Amino acid sequence: MDFQNTGIDGNGKKFILKNSSVAIPGETGVMDYILLTQANSDTSFFYQDVIVKKKVVLHFTMGYLTGDIATLTTPNNHVSVPFVVGRDGKIYNLFGSKYWSYHLGPKAVGGNKQMSGSSIGIEISNIGPLKKIGDNLVTTYADSDVYCTMVETQYYQALAIPYRGFSYYAAFTDAQYESVTNLLRYLTATYGINRQFVDEAARYNTLPQNDFVNFNGIVSHVNCRTDKVDIGHAFDWDRVINGLASGNTAV
Repeated sequence: MDFQNTGIDGNGKKFILKNSSVAIPGETGVMDYILLTQANSDTSFFYQDVIVKKKVVLHFTMGYLTGDIATLTTPNNHVSVPFVVGRDGKIYNLFGSKYWSYHLGPKAVGGNKQMSGSSIGIEISNIGPLKKIGDNLVTTYADSDVYCTMVETQYYQALAIPYRGFSYYAAFTDAQYESVTNLLRYLTATYGINRQFVDEAARYNTLPQNDFVNFNGIVSHVNCRTDKVDIGHAFDWDRVINGLASGNTAV
């Protein structure tokens, strides 16, 4: 199902989509995004409390866009993020980034509520870890759910050393890298968050509590959860880091 054309998510909820853009503070660029509003005006999946933001947390959804939107806007569930980046690079805005919803989970270092509230979550639409069965790579949901074949190397990344139990991960698109970089440019400038990443030696590990709690910058889900795989070695971190550092930076 083409969510952008239908506005209907995987659970049948209807959304109003509005193409929007916002200036990046202190820079000449803008961030283009699609504002999502539920047709029934439901806002029960996030809290309209304004909390000072200290981090941006990158996730991937382990799903496909219509299902991603459906899950992240489940009524009264309060597990969501303000931004989802589709494979085509479209940035979907589910709610105001000054507000919050749980997105780290009860096992999060530093506490789910405290860390979820003081951070901004970005979900990148990506199926995540893959398993090799014969000549196919399948998702973790079912051995019959074929994601791609082994010869379709554009769709996956093979790791020399398995990361948290998996040797294959779905690839991210060029459009996603560009959009994530621009979104990070906007969020760091808007909220005064440092354009700082976890050092490479610790980037793929769960950080000690004080290190994670006190970090002001850009992290990923694995930095606060030992049981998560987003986002590991299959993500081109240097591409985002270099893209964010180049050009007219505000902070």
